[in-house]
Amino acid sequence: MNDNSQTLSCVMIPMGERQLLLPNVSIAEVVDYASSSAGTDTPEWLVGFLDWRGLQLPVISYDAANGGSLSVPGANRGRIVVLNTIGEHHQRVPFIALVTQGIPSQARLTESQIKQLDGEAGPADLMQVEVDGDNAWIPNLEYLEGLANESRP
Repeated sequence: MNDNSQTLSCVMIPMGERQLLLPNVSIAEVVDYASSSAGTDTPEWLVGFLDWRGLQLPVISYDAANGGSLSVPGANRGRIVVLNTIGEHHQRVPFIALVTQGIPSQARLTESQIKQLDGEAGPADLMQVEVDGDNAWIPNLEYLEGLANESRP
C-alpha cells in the first residue's frame, strides 16, 4: 500500500482564552516565562520584553491583543514562544514573542485532520479550526508582527 498523505509538524499552544495551532517551522524557540516589565503608558497587550539572543523582543499577550484581558502565567506553567516573522516588518522585527498559559505540545497532522470552522474571529485570529475534535485558532501573524513593530523604539 502506498500512502501519499503528507503530514505537517505542528504545535498546539495554550493561551488563556484560546489554543493556537502553528506549523513547527514558525517557532524559533520556546523558553521559560521571564520578561522585564512593560513599563507605563504601554499597550494593553504588551506583557514586557524578553532579552533573547541579544535582542529585546516585545512579549505579546495574544488574549489582550485579541480584545480580551491580559493574562500572565502563574505557578511555573507559562512559557514564551519565540516566533519567526515573515511579513513586511521582518527586517525590523525578525522575531516576536507570545506568552503562553502552558507548555506547547507537538502534533503531526494531515489535511484531513483539520476542518475550518465558522467562529467569531478577533483581530489576532486568522481562522478557527477543529483538530481531531479540539478547537484551535490559527493566529494572524502579520497583525501580531505589526503590533511588535509598533512597540519598538
